[in-house]
Formats: sequence, C-alpha cells, structure tokens
Amino acid sequence: MSELDRADVIATLRQVIEPQSGQDIVTLGLVSGLVVRDANVGFAIEVAPEVAAQMEPVRKAAEEAVFAMPGVGSVTAVLTAERAAAAQPTERTQPAAHGPGHEHGAPQQSGPAGGLVPGVGSIVAVASGKGGVGKSTVSANLAVALARLGRRVGLLDADIYGPSMPRMLGITGKPSSPDGKQILPMENHGIKVMSMGFLVPEETPMIWRGPMVMGALEQMLRDVLWGELEILIVDMPPGTGDVQLTMAQRVPLAGAVIVSTPQDIALLDARKGLNMFRKVDVPVLGIVENMSQFVCPHCGERTDIFGHGGARAEAEKLGCGFLGEIPLHMQIREASDNGQPIVASAPESAQAQAYVDIAQRLADILGQGKARAAPKITVR
Repeated sequence: MSELDRADVIATLRQVIEPQSGQDIVTLGLVSGLVVRDANVGFAIEVAPEVAAQMEPVRKAAEEAVFAMPGVGSVTAVLTAERAAAAQPTERTQPAAHGPGHEHGAPQQSGPAGGLVPGVGSIVAVASGKGGVGKSTVSANLAVALARLGRRVGLLDADIYGPSMPRMLGITGKPSSPDGKQILPMENHGIKVMSMGFLVPEETPMIWRGPMVMGALEQMLRDVLWGELEILIVDMPPGTGDVQLTMAQRVPLAGAVIVSTPQDIALLDARKGLNMFRKVDVPVLGIVENMSQFVCPHCGERTDIFGHGGARAEAEKLGCGFLGEIPLHMQIREASDNGQPIVASAPESAQAQAYVDIAQRLADILGQGKARAAPKITVR
C-alpha cells in the first residue's frame, strides 16, 4: 500500500461510530498503533477496562470496514484496555509489519486454562531475565525432546520483536485457515508451532507498542487450532518488562523455566525473572544452566568460559529446582542455524541427551502435580 493509503485507512475508521457517544473512533482518540505494510493493516482500539466487553462489536466493525477496502489482504484489529480513552485523536501511522489474520476476536482476560486454549494441558513459559543466553535454543530443543518422549507438544514463539522459531525449526511458508477465523499451526519435528515469523518477512522489524503485542500473543493462543496438547511451551521474550509481566498475568501458566548462563551478571538478571513470576504467583519449575561449559569439537576438552555451576548454586539459594546443564557446543549452534535442532538431528549425541534429561525432569514435575495452576485474575 502507498503512503496515501494509510490516510485512506484512517478515513475508513472515521466511519466507525462508537454508539454511546455517537462519534467516530478516530475523533474519540481510540485508534492507536496503526501500521500498514503492503496489503496488511494492523491497529489497536484502546478503551477503558470497564467498557471493554461492550466495545467488541465496535472492534469487529472497524476490522470489517478496513478489510473491505480495495487492496487490503489482511487486518489485525485488537482491543486493548490499558487506559481510559483519550479526549483527542491519537492515531499513529508507522510503517511496520502486519499481524495474524483478519478475523480475530478481541483480547480477553484469561480464566481457566481450558478457556483460553481449549485442549491444552499445561502451558510452560521458558524465560530469561535478559537476552543472549540461548533461551530460544533451549525452548526449541526442549519441545522436540518432549515430543520424542511421547508427549503431544506445541510451541508458541512469544518473542514478537525477534521471532526465531521458523528458522530454528526449519519451517517455511504461512499458516492456513480452514474457516477464515482460526488458523492451523505449522508442524515439524513432531511439534505444532506458531510464530509471528510465519506472518512477516524475516528481515521486517516489528514496530509495535505493548498493547498490540499482547493482543497478537493472545490471538496466537486463542485463535490457533492447537488441538489436544499435553504441553505447550511458550518461548517468552527476554527481560522483565510490561509484555512479560502481562503475559504472566493473563496466560494460565502451569509454571516457568528460567534459562541462564553461569556468570554472575546473567544470574542477576535471571533472579529478576524468577522474582517476577513469583510476584504473580506463577511457580518456577526450575533453572537451566545454558552454555555451562565449552566443549572443543576437536579434542573434547571442556573449558568454563562463563564459569560453571552458578545456576545450580542460584537455584539452591532461591529454593527452586535445578533442571540441568547444557554445554556450549558448536554442533548445537550449527543444528539450530540449519533448522534441525540437535535433539532431532543428532539424538544420540551427549548434547541432545542433555536436553532430553531436562525434558524428562520437566515432564515428571508436571506429571506429579508439582506445578500449580495460575491464579484466577479478577478484573474490576
């Protein structure tokens, strides 16, 4: 779409009337985060929390109005209740990527696990207090390892700004929709996968604010036909910001796995991530020490580049479980870059076995009921 087309989108949204005031949603300042790229459009409608439910018809009307525009291929319209509506227009136009589908519902506060993601037994967040610790590599191999152990597994790539699962799992193409409302997850290595990376080009930056990111994440949970899963692994964004906190509060997590490297600075950030989950009553199932030791691919000699044993000591100090160690090995990196996780490409290797051992411990914890259901969220 051209620059002028963004103005056309705003003009179309001015035709959508908020019934209580009789004014259009642009004039009321309800439209924010408008993004247009090629034939794809995304935007949020921001309202006060107490009127969120009754504004769903308005969101749907706005979505349908934009989708009816000539040249529009897909629309993501999310309803957010992060603040009260502003008095002046706040439409924003940034050239960014589009979101999933054109017929998604509004984000909702999550209740019981079956309500948000029907058929899914346990949702487990794999998180880190900072980026660069190999969290996504752990998530991918953990999911494949659980599948090899006979579990029905799904993997949600919740890192909207830096989705990596399509490449790590060797999946190309875009998801299909049987009814135009829900979409089928992609599949490879025995797991079902959903990622924003399937919907936007790999090199396209996501220039979205927190409310739009949360809307997209909730849609990828609720509007994806996950089917019957025993475990859904969520590869969380790094850090402990608003998106991570809101995800922990809204999604019925069975628990969280914290990934860290052994050095002190990484453990400091891992501690922040662990404490975030504890503050919202999400149990921490254990810590994984990634890049625990460097293993020379030629001679097999081990070197503690980042130290060793720090995560285990931290787990003992904080009173949570320690799930295991993953070495820093070139074969793990090469396998991930090639879309063939080490657990799938070299299942008999010591590196793959390290992931399988962690997956078995996690499955045992979930099976023994040590993970608690997340608390019900009451919205006043």
